[in-house]
Amino acid sequence: MSTVGTWPTQAETWLDEKGKGAWIAAMILGFIFFWPVGLALLAYMIWSKRMFAKSNGGCGRRSRRYSFRSSGNTAFDAYKADTLSRLEEEQQNFEAFLTRLREAKDKAEFDDFMDEREKKARDAKKSEQDDTIEA
Repeated sequence: MSTVGTWPTQAETWLDEKGKGAWIAAMILGFIFFWPVGLALLAYMIWSKRMFAKSNGGCGRRSRRYSFRSSGNTAFDAYKADTLSRLEEEQQNFEAFLTRLREAKDKAEFDDFMDEREKKARDAKKSEQDDTIEA
């Protein structure tokens, strides 16, 4: 296996294990030695949400990595895999529900806008007709 593609992942894992302070220290050192490296680390920390992650337990990737580690007991591992897949399915269903809810809200707002626009157009047309009748 080539180490070219793995050293950034290893560095990321090492920094995650050390916590947010290690990321900040690496960024500062990057700015000191070669500013584009510090800027790249800052952008990566913001983009990956490491800058704003809670410091109790590190990033989500780290906790997910440990949740899929084998316990050595096949019955428990099967139960854990089943539970995790069920939870992932529930999360997908909930996200789909939220999407449908947002779409329904957007449609209702758009329908209200169109109804209001149509009402204004009818009122304007009616007032034009009233003005021509009076003249």
